[in-house]
Amino acid sequence: MGSAVAEALLRDGHEVIAITRDAANAAALKEKGASIAVADLYDVDAMRDVFRKGKRLFLLNPPAKPDTDTDRAENETARLLLAAVEGSGLEKIVAESTYGAQPGEQLGDLNTLHTMEEGLRDQRVPTTILRAAYYFSNWDAMLETVREGTLPTMYPADLKLPMVAPADLGDAAADLLTAPVEETGIVHVEGPTRYSSRDVADAFAHTLGRKVEVAVTPRDHWEETYRSLGFSEEAAHSYARMTAITADGDYEMPNEPVRGSTTLQDYIDALVERD
Repeated sequence: MGSAVAEALLRDGHEVIAITRDAANAAALKEKGASIAVADLYDVDAMRDVFRKGKRLFLLNPPAKPDTDTDRAENETARLLLAAVEGSGLEKIVAESTYGAQPGEQLGDLNTLHTMEEGLRDQRVPTTILRAAYYFSNWDAMLETVREGTLPTMYPADLKLPMVAPADLGDAAADLLTAPVEETGIVHVEGPTRYSSRDVADAFAHTLGRKVEVAVTPRDHWEETYRSLGFSEEAAHSYARMTAITADGDYEMPNEPVRGSTTLQDYIDALVERD
């Protein structure tokens, strides 16, 4: 997401500072004209010093490693980012959150990003919250399994969900960053239409020229499945609860989201071509 936002801003001729722990990770952005600042998220003073070099900030709380207690880790990194914002002199923030962000505990990204949203509301810098739909890129890891004819999913096969391409989120975030300071609030961003897991399987089938079946994991196997993927006990429980909220539609669905232009089929075609 950070690269998508930076690239959108650079295309429009803006000066961009990309913040990273390892300069090598931002080499491609440097070639495209971005300045690179190296700082450790856990060093609040260093992060604040970097924030002071810019006027507007795209803020993304990084996902914790799944083999940790992800709720605890993400709440801590959000706290550190908020501390770095204090005294930074920034004039505007655009922070990425998620569809379904809500208060609670052990709800995966839904509660940790809601906590971040609340923290941003309590500080002085004008802030826009970008609530992103389910990333198309979440399906990338399924490519090899799909090549064998099966798309695993925890969602009902025909459940339509808001989904979006990361590049479209980058464009939306760039627009929000360059909007007038007084334009704040919550903005939902999704793709041109909503898609189901079966739609994803059909898109892969169209690109690969073979039949792809949807394999739905039963709800009572979700935690076990997450653990088999390397998630800790705490993270598996938290992510299973988040998955249930999404599957049950127990969250706010916007009436007028900002819509990107990248279709699921366009994204899958590009993914297979890159592989």
